[in-house]
Amino acid sequence: MTAIHELVDRYLQIWNQREPAARGAGVRAVFSDACSYTDPLAAVTGHDGVDRFIAGVQQQFAGVRFVLAGAVDTHHDVARFTWHARAEGRAEPLAIGFDVVVVDAGRIQQVVGFLDKLPS
Repeated sequence: MTAIHELVDRYLQIWNQREPAARGAGVRAVFSDACSYTDPLAAVTGHDGVDRFIAGVQQQFAGVRFVLAGAVDTHHDVARFTWHARAEGRAEPLAIGFDVVVVDAGRIQQVVGFLDKLPS
């Protein structure tokens, strides 16, 4: 597993971390100081912006777990991957997304996300 693959795993773990202090520490460890996150629902910058956005998603979709849904494709300092948001007891993912991350000095500098399926 490459360093970028490990970083993607850590990124998804942050989305599943419900304890605020641990989630914030994870964001600071995985994301660069000048990070940005953009998807159709949000555009945030910095550790606090990313952390607040993730906390909001967790609050809106309590109990949902984010999992990697296939291979992580990488070249240079860029990775793309599909994820599923899974709710306990449901066979189908609640949401499906596709993220592209840009890595700088071993940390995520930018995430650009696309949402392929949203909850109804």
